[in-house]
Amino acid sequence: KCLFLARSKIKNIVWPQVILFGDSITQFSFEPKGWGSAIANRLARKCDVVNRGLSGYNTRWARMVLPRIVNSSTVDASNIAAFAIFFGANDSALKERNPQQHVPLPEYRENLRGMVRHLGSLGVSADRVILIAPPPLDEPAWEEECRRKGSPLNRLNAVTGQYAEACVQLAAECGTDILDLWTLMQKDGQDFSSYLSDGLHLSDGGSKFVELQLWRLLERRVAPLPLILPYWGDVDPLNPESSLLPGPPAQ
Repeated sequence: KCLFLARSKIKNIVWPQVILFGDSITQFSFEPKGWGSAIANRLARKCDVVNRGLSGYNTRWARMVLPRIVNSSTVDASNIAAFAIFFGANDSALKERNPQQHVPLPEYRENLRGMVRHLGSLGVSADRVILIAPPPLDEPAWEEECRRKGSPLNRLNAVTGQYAEACVQLAAECGTDILDLWTLMQKDGQDFSSYLSDGLHLSDGGSKFVELQLWRLLERRVAPLPLILPYWGDVDPLNPESSLLPGPPAQ
């Protein structure tokens, strides 16, 4: 009974968090070979990677729901190691062909700014926020996907590029990091079609590309985080409490 009472007073272990907030490219990132699950694997025993992807959402809807998802009741800002915001693929849909998802470019910028400000109001500083610009669009592949669904091509790569550029500019204004996938995937005129499964969403190769590029920005933020709980070989088998349970407070 005494041992139970002593253990009941032991402080809980709290994992730091990396939160991924985006559209379907984020929601699908925990699928096999997805970039989100790969990041989570890298951070096992150090940090929880939380998927808050919302398929089909644009920044207008995301800005509305973010305070319901991330607020003083749901998160402790001090435990957030990084917060990634990844929108634009739906915002950049053509207004005349996809008015439901389309968001005008100026509003897209302000929605991103509003989300960064909301995080700041909770204590998540800009240096812990990473904005991710949308990847390029493979128009022939996406046009075929649209045709299968009975609609004309509803996005253009050049328009997606305008939204990506706005995301880059907004990141500079807000002091956040930026992962500009639209530019990186087309660097030096390379063929980016293999990065996409249907012209819009990521293939396995595209997910690997995002993982590596995002890890480059995440690594410095999570490198100081310790391994949570001792390595099994360091646990004293004769007295595991000495390794696994905190000792008495210093006098």
